[in-house]
Amino acid sequence: MAGPSSISSSSATPTQKTVLSYAAPPRMASNQATDTNTIRDGLQPPRAAHSGLRSVSNASGVSYGPRGSSLAPSAIPGSFSSVLRSTVTQRSIGSRPDLSVAMGLDYPVQDDGATSERALADLKDKLNKEIKIKEGSENLLEALNTKKAKQTKDQRYRVEEELNSSNRKINQLKNEIEALQRPQPPPSASRGRLSGIFRGNPLRPAAMNPSVVGVNRSDVDVESETESPTFTLAEILQSLETEGMDWGYYVERANSLVELLKRHPLLKYDLVWPVFGLRVQMMLLSDSKEVVAAGYRMTRYAITDLKSLRNIRELNTDYLVILSLVKESRASVEREQALKFVRAFMEVKGGVREISRAVLRAVVAIAEHTDDRLRMICIETLAEILIRDPELLLSAGGVGPLIDVLVEGSYGSPETLVGAFLNLYETSSRRKYLRSGHELEVLFSAFTDPLACQGNEQKLRSNAKAIATILKTWSGLLIVSMYEFRALKSLVSAMYFPDSQIRASLPLGLPKGGQLLIMKQDMILELLFDVLRIKSPSWSASFLAGRRLTTYGRVANLKSESSSHPAISTQEDEMSQRSLVEHYSTVVLAVFFEAGLQKALLNVIETSPDTALKRKATLLLGEISKMAGRLLPNSYSASLQQLPELFASASKFGDSGRFISTNAIYQIDSVNRTLERSVTAAHVSLIKAAVEDGRILQTPRHAEQVKMKTTLRVDMDESTFRSLLIDTQVLATINFIKWKWDLISQIVEGPLRNPKRMDEAIRGVKFVKRLTAFYRPFKYRFSEIKNTKPNQRYVRIGCALIHTLLQNPSGVKYLVENKLLRQIAECLAHWDRMSGLTSPSPLFSANRLSETLCGGYFEILGTLSSDLKGLAMMERWRIFNMFYHIVELKDRDDLLQAILDNMDYTFDGHLRVLLSRALTACSKSIRIFATNLLRKYATAQSQPSKTSTGTVNVDWAIRLLVTQLYDPDVEVCGTAVKILEEACNRKHCLEYVVKCRPALDHLGDIGAPLLLRFLSTSVGYHYLHELDYINQAMDDWFLGRNDIYVTIVEASLYRALHMEHEKPQRNANDGQERTNYGIVPPHFYRELTRTTEGCKLLEEKGHFTEFAATIRDFGMEKDDPEIILKVKGCMWAVGNVGSMALGAPFLEESDVVRQIAKIAEESEVMSLKGTAFFVLGLISRSIHGMEILGEYGWDGATTVMGESIGFCVPLELKRLFSIKPWIRVTDKEEERRTALAMKFATTDEEPTNTKILEMVRDLGNTVLLKKNSGDLARLKAKKLANFKDPRLFRKVMTMLECHHYRLPARRFLIDLFDKSVMRQIVLCEESDSETERGANDDSSTNSRPPAPNAA
Repeated sequence: MAGPSSISSSSATPTQKTVLSYAAPPRMASNQATDTNTIRDGLQPPRAAHSGLRSVSNASGVSYGPRGSSLAPSAIPGSFSSVLRSTVTQRSIGSRPDLSVAMGLDYPVQDDGATSERALADLKDKLNKEIKIKEGSENLLEALNTKKAKQTKDQRYRVEEELNSSNRKINQLKNEIEALQRPQPPPSASRGRLSGIFRGNPLRPAAMNPSVVGVNRSDVDVESETESPTFTLAEILQSLETEGMDWGYYVERANSLVELLKRHPLLKYDLVWPVFGLRVQMMLLSDSKEVVAAGYRMTRYAITDLKSLRNIRELNTDYLVILSLVKESRASVEREQALKFVRAFMEVKGGVREISRAVLRAVVAIAEHTDDRLRMICIETLAEILIRDPELLLSAGGVGPLIDVLVEGSYGSPETLVGAFLNLYETSSRRKYLRSGHELEVLFSAFTDPLACQGNEQKLRSNAKAIATILKTWSGLLIVSMYEFRALKSLVSAMYFPDSQIRASLPLGLPKGGQLLIMKQDMILELLFDVLRIKSPSWSASFLAGRRLTTYGRVANLKSESSSHPAISTQEDEMSQRSLVEHYSTVVLAVFFEAGLQKALLNVIETSPDTALKRKATLLLGEISKMAGRLLPNSYSASLQQLPELFASASKFGDSGRFISTNAIYQIDSVNRTLERSVTAAHVSLIKAAVEDGRILQTPRHAEQVKMKTTLRVDMDESTFRSLLIDTQVLATINFIKWKWDLISQIVEGPLRNPKRMDEAIRGVKFVKRLTAFYRPFKYRFSEIKNTKPNQRYVRIGCALIHTLLQNPSGVKYLVENKLLRQIAECLAHWDRMSGLTSPSPLFSANRLSETLCGGYFEILGTLSSDLKGLAMMERWRIFNMFYHIVELKDRDDLLQAILDNMDYTFDGHLRVLLSRALTACSKSIRIFATNLLRKYATAQSQPSKTSTGTVNVDWAIRLLVTQLYDPDVEVCGTAVKILEEACNRKHCLEYVVKCRPALDHLGDIGAPLLLRFLSTSVGYHYLHELDYINQAMDDWFLGRNDIYVTIVEASLYRALHMEHEKPQRNANDGQERTNYGIVPPHFYRELTRTTEGCKLLEEKGHFTEFAATIRDFGMEKDDPEIILKVKGCMWAVGNVGSMALGAPFLEESDVVRQIAKIAEESEVMSLKGTAFFVLGLISRSIHGMEILGEYGWDGATTVMGESIGFCVPLELKRLFSIKPWIRVTDKEEERRTALAMKFATTDEEPTNTKILEMVRDLGNTVLLKKNSGDLARLKAKKLANFKDPRLFRKVMTMLECHHYRLPARRFLIDLFDKSVMRQIVLCEESDSETERGANDDSSTNSRPPAPNAA
């Protein structure tokens, strides 16, 4: 690099010529300029005086203003003219900058408190005026309504416009007042300075600053196009040569350079580093922390690739970064930018290897310092380096701080740190940098060590979250299961009460230790509920509160009991939807049983002094017993269901403790019986939910099943019925608020179903008349009620009333003669352009539909459309004609959506035609909405049957969905494909879809899942064979799609295990995608094996043989990620083929099951073991596959009928968790270099230097720290020349790199040396004598150790 004097003494013209190796084009892509208003770390300086941007100093170096010349933050970025001349008023150097100048260049100065109050008062006055104008307009409009419409039409129009204008102004004024009244958080003193310095858009012209109000965007583009980046860069670098300016001057120019690099990203590739590097060095050597921070930021934005990183390190920046990082918290702006500069190395591919060990040691020291505000950022940095370069982090001692912060529980997201360790445990080549699982075992100490947490609940929760993350991954489960499940056994053992005195002290109150133990046990139980994915039943809160289960066993709302799949489904659908998550839960449950979980829970139930804890343990024991009976093989679950220890204790009749065991048995039995009743009760609940959600059609049988039980009998006598009618208050008053709506609902759904009672309610009393009058639109009672959740009961009762009237001939007659339907039709006619009817405030306006219960009329019409008699009434009042005309409206999607959503399309007629028009002729949102409406009809579980009305089946819905496959919008096509794929789970629907012969070539990958479904039938196979799809897809899957399938499965499983609580609440018809995470996705070879034709083709192609050969040859691969991925893909293909009954011959001929079982038991790649485990579960789905697995020591779970459910585990569980311990590998060569460097660093020719170096070495010893630091301070007080020696400083830095020192010790050592030492080292200004002496030292030793920047 050129010397400093030669560069800084050059004139302006050569500087401009040498900044770039070649001139950039005058017009760079202006659209690459980014809006920097949202950049967090932009540096915003105050305005400083300067003599001109073009002046160049002839001094050999550049000096900067003192640290004390600071300024409060400027909230406004500056600007400069297009000819790069400063517009700032000049001031004397060293004086305090003027705030008015700094803040008044581009933006007005912010209002003070008095100005804000005046503005608020003015806004309130304007608001009062607008409110008065609004009231006057409303009064005038009411007066005009009393006159004839034709006479006042124009005047009414002007008044309505004025009223709308007033409403808009009122809303705008309210928003402005609210913004002024909103309290602003007062900026703290420490952050205020940072917020002023770190801003974007410095020195940028107003025309190029999009945030400046009043600037035309076209002017910005023109200015960007005419800007010469080469000339601007030369001017900025030239201005940085000026010496003696205030710190704001240099920060401003650095920010300008950053903005220039943002606007022209290619410019940084052409920087001449000898020139640019000198400016960087001088800024980083400044005494002002703001200038140093600006230098780091400027350098960070100049990084391009590895070569640029090496150029930066050649500037001796490692010394400067270490100096900045060890400074006190007062230099927070400098330290933060220095840490960002270090993190920028990781953004370049391979850049982490350019981070020196010396710099990383400084980051580790900050991470160990608990009170440092940058600690958590350093922890994140170390975690990233652990993933990218674990060897580097290990050599710098960075693993310890990560483990410490995990154990402390102070890190907000422990699962991310745990994920970094789990990533290293994946393969043997990476896990060698860690100890044999001990890093994760320390997390369990919070529960096993009585003194670990000292009652810190937050620490317990953090550790529990980290342990849950470990147990939800294969790597973590295998690691904590090493050494015969030692870690899990320690966790389970923490649930025992070891001291009998704690139980004896129950009458006197629990001691502090007992409370802590109860809190730990409760945390462990919550952890087990989470890891085993047990969702507490709806009655669990009542049970834990101590109430009797008999009261809560009849609960119908048991959503937590329902699985992720529909409860009403065919056997084929159930078998195809087996979850990988449940298979994983099976092995986790088996591991915990092996660790003694059942005995621990029984101990808690018998000995715990806390009643709530006993009940929670009882509930968990009942749930895991239920899971074991359903998921585990009989060889596991048979012994677990017996509870031998508990029954043995209860049968000791001479022991008084048997009553505790007897009570525990009763509680467990009660929980099990309640869970069993819950399943039965949930069946009816799920049928009802399925009907409402659209998964099944509501046939009369289903309607009878889901009909809610009422307390009122249908066949009650006349006197009782009349008494009930009187009690409803309907006959006493027309004020509907006083009516007893709960009683009305019971009467409508009960006695009114009796024809006699219906006649009496219609003819004898005015009960039905009053009710129907309440719902008539022009009575303005029901139609004016606010649309709230409690008020929805009026809609439900109205629909029930219409349904009851339709079931009775007298009710039908009354409904025909009533004005209700006629008035609804008239309101609809207001939106029918062909009717000629208009209204100034139509009932079904957008505002009324959203704010009132007017939308309930469409639900009433939907109830009518579910009955043939109701359809006849709707046709009589020409409602269908109005629907056809409303579909043509382009601006009322909300009205059309309300109509489509509430109609019943069971019967063939006008409504299906209406739906067909909406599917093809409306906007995209309506087409998607209408397509989703077809889901409940296309996926209905009712079988085709003949009725008096014709064929009730799903063919019509499938035809419409097939039509949607040709929609011009891809999103609509994708929605139709997903619904058809769901419908094809049933053979009848699949055959009908194939019969429609849809063409899916234009959809590409979107239509691929549906095509895979076609392969499962012979008809579909021949259809696809005609299209030549099978051969193309087969080659595609064989050559690469298998690898993509592996990624999809692993991502789905991870999402299901870790993000199950983030499932959005969705409606049946909201158009959202139904994604079942953790389910085995459709596989081409699986669908191909469903038919004999497909099996024949698979045999001819020989793909299965190739898969088996790949597994056999490369199944035990350890390191190559590509081969591991290929083996995984082959195993998934084999597993999907083996899961089919027709795939048995392939398994027999290849003997591939034995090899997969060997991979699951012996592979050293943990994800490969997990894949083999899941594949064996797929193979166990077939009877033949279970027989083969039995030969190799694996057993599968079956139903009571002996059918496999696809979950298997080895008979000896330890075979699956056979990870052998390893010895952590250390780099011998690195250790030799470190020892050599330390030997050189601790020796010196001068005795004083040797003494200093020995004391520096002993500073790493906490025992000798105080003594040696005092001795060094006394030597410093003597002002020895040794602390100005660059050679001694280099040796001290070498020791800081090779040994572990705390942050205060590092800061103390660096502060011992004079500031001029750093300047000499960075600028290579060491004296000739020192250089010669250093050469002699080099010749006296074998090799000189590298400096920290070259380590």
